[in-house]
Formats: sequence, C-alpha cells, structure tokens
Amino acid sequence: MDKYDQPMNNILMISLHGYVAAEPELGKPDTGGQVVYVLELAKRFSRLGRHVDLVTRRFEGQPEYDEINENLHVWRIPFGGPDFIRKEDMHDHIGDFVTNLLSAIRARNLRYDVIYSHYWDAGWAGQKIAEELEVLHVHTPHSLGWWKQQTMGTDLSEEEMEERYRFKERIRKEFLVYQMCDHVIATTEPQADLLKSEYDLLPQRMTIVPPGMDENRFSPIRQAEIRALQEKYELREHDVLTLGRMAHNKGYDLLIQALPTLFELVPDARLVAAVGGEDSEQDDAGVATLKEVANELGIADRIVWRQFIKEDELADYYRAAAVFSMSSRYEPFGMVAIEAMSCGTPTVVTVHGGLYELLDYGKHALYADPNRPIEFGTMLSIPMLYPDLGHQLSVEGARFARRNFGWTGIAKQILSIFNAASQESASNVLKS
Repeated sequence: MDKYDQPMNNILMISLHGYVAAEPELGKPDTGGQVVYVLELAKRFSRLGRHVDLVTRRFEGQPEYDEINENLHVWRIPFGGPDFIRKEDMHDHIGDFVTNLLSAIRARNLRYDVIYSHYWDAGWAGQKIAEELEVLHVHTPHSLGWWKQQTMGTDLSEEEMEERYRFKERIRKEFLVYQMCDHVIATTEPQADLLKSEYDLLPQRMTIVPPGMDENRFSPIRQAEIRALQEKYELREHDVLTLGRMAHNKGYDLLIQALPTLFELVPDARLVAAVGGEDSEQDDAGVATLKEVANELGIADRIVWRQFIKEDELADYYRAAAVFSMSSRYEPFGMVAIEAMSCGTPTVVTVHGGLYELLDYGKHALYADPNRPIEFGTMLSIPMLYPDLGHQLSVEGARFARRNFGWTGIAKQILSIFNAASQESASNVLKS
C-alpha cells in the first residue's frame, strides 16, 4: 500500500495560546471556544483509533504532559518565559517554539502523518514544522485577522490598534499560512468567502466543516426537570441567558441596549449575564462598563450578574433559561449557541457570523442584528410571547444541533479531509 493511501494514524495537533489541558480552565484569558474545539476533536480522533499529541505552550509551572488516554496526550513545549502571554503578544516567540518542538520530536524519534494547527499563531509554526518534517499540514483559522480588524468597532487610533493587535503582521502571516499549507478547514460559509476574497485562497484547497459539540453532555430535559433547575439556580420563567468571555466583539453592550424593548414586551423578563472569567481585572473592568450602560438606561435592577459558570453546571444553566442570546458584533461560528440549542433552549443569534445562514429561521432558532436594539429585543421576546413557537424552537433546535454538530461526526469528516489532502499531495509529487 502506498503511504499516501494509509489512514492518518499519527496526528500532531498544535494550539498555542491559553490554558490547554486535560481539564481546561475555561474562562481564563484566551481559554474558551477554541480550546474546547481542539480538545473535543482530539478526544474523538483518539476514540477513532488515532494517536494524537496535542502540543501547546508550557508556562506557569504546568507539567510537560497530561495523559488523557492511551492515544491522547497534551504535550507542553516551553517558550517565551514562565509567565502567561496573551495571544496578541506571542508573535515574537513563535520561532523559539518551532525550534524547541522540532528538537524534541527528533530527540524522541517521533513520526507524524499530519500536522493539524489551530489559529494563525499555531498555523505559522505548524507550516514551518511541516516543511522541516516533510509532512502534511492542515489548518483551521478559527478567526481571521482581516475580519476582526474591520469589525472591532473600537475607539483606538490606527496606531494604537496596530500596537495592541499587530494586525498587519498577523494578516501577512495568515496569508502565507493559507497559501502554503496543504488544506484549510473553514468553519462557516462567510469565513470561507473571506478566505477566498481577502486571502486569495483557492476554493479547491478549502473545505467547510462546522464546529461540533458534546451531544452526550448537551441535551434537552423534561419541563418538570427544568422547573427544578430554575429553583436551584434562582432563575425565573422569563429569564434570558447570555454567557461568554468579556470581549468587545461579543456585543454584550448591544444586548443591554436591546433590553428596554424586551422588558416592554415581556414585563417580568430579566437578563442573566455570566460574562467574563475568574480573577480577571480586565474582565471586571469590562463588566463594570456594562453595568454603567444598564444604569444609564435605568434597567440595572433587571440584570442578574453571575460569576463564570462552571463547566459541570453549564448545560443546566442553558436548560433553565427561557431564551439564550448571542448578540456578537461578529462571531466566526458561536459554539455557545449550538450548546444552548442542543439543550432545548430557544436561541436568538447574531446575523454577523456563519451560524445564522445554516438555520431555518423560526424553526431551529431566531436571528437578528444586535446593532438594531428594537429588532434584537423583539426577537428575544418572541419565544416567551408565543409559547407554542418557543416549544417548536426548543424541539427543532435541539434536533438540528445534535444531528449536525456532534463531535464524532465532525472528527470523521476531518479525517477524510486529511486522507484526501494526502492523496492530493502524493499526486503533486508524482507530477513533479
């Protein structure tokens, strides 16, 4: 059998920023949806019989290895010193990561069939490593520098933006990664369109595969159980839930501006906001700004602020809410919305992202533009004003999410892409 026809049995996954671990500390800086995505895929690859080394950065005294199972290890490579480095500041240290990982791979005589990198920092490193080892490189961007630069809506000057986010360098290196790697896996149709229009990516070197969710963990329950959860977590019948990292693009301020419309239509509604991470002064400052917006609108008493929700309670919080809101200014996909839908919670998502284009409006979920507060507030109210429709959104939303976004199915799709890209690479070698 030709080596290019063999399955991808040994996978090197690279995800550099944040706290990547067997039990990730979600809510810490740079530790959110991407970390969940990478870990869940790695687990499903291992469940399907592949050996996976998930490589990340070693800092703050973390151990070199976490053994998740006999086929899956988190492997931490030190670079950039002992302290946390936010992803925007990691640029200058990626060369050291490449050197240190290649040295470790060769010292251990390791062999990989494919490198699968995540986000541009790991993509830049993964491309260099793939070229050195002469192996396949597949990349998932997660977000795009061009899109983020265009849609941030910040008050910073151009010079301040560049100093803080280094978009010029990021976009230039993203372009090279997308051009040089063997295949790109986009997560949404709009992201794929931007890869073609802004990064000149050839359509045949890209496939769209949506993110997945743990269908065993996120599932609907009976109404009687929902009432018990509402009592446990002190939630009410018409509470809207939002949760996630404290970031400008998440649009929490836009959601707050939509609340007067919601409260006019559903007088006993409240917002339950679990925003930000634990022990983060920056997140605390962001939440304080949101509270100021609520005070100015005279609705501060209608918002319940919660600390970061623990992973083992997350599904129950989704289930206990009347409606889940994702009001992002931009959102490459929006895993929290898929998780909420899988739990049977009627969901309103932003039109500034890829998820809404996959939905059947009024059947699976509702969507609106969070920049239009009356529109968004009205959509939040509809599942509560019309319980029959809310019930349909609950049932059909859960069916849609669980059927289309279970992690095992997503992992199988990506393994097929690895094999197809390997065969394409072999064909190019033979032609040359």
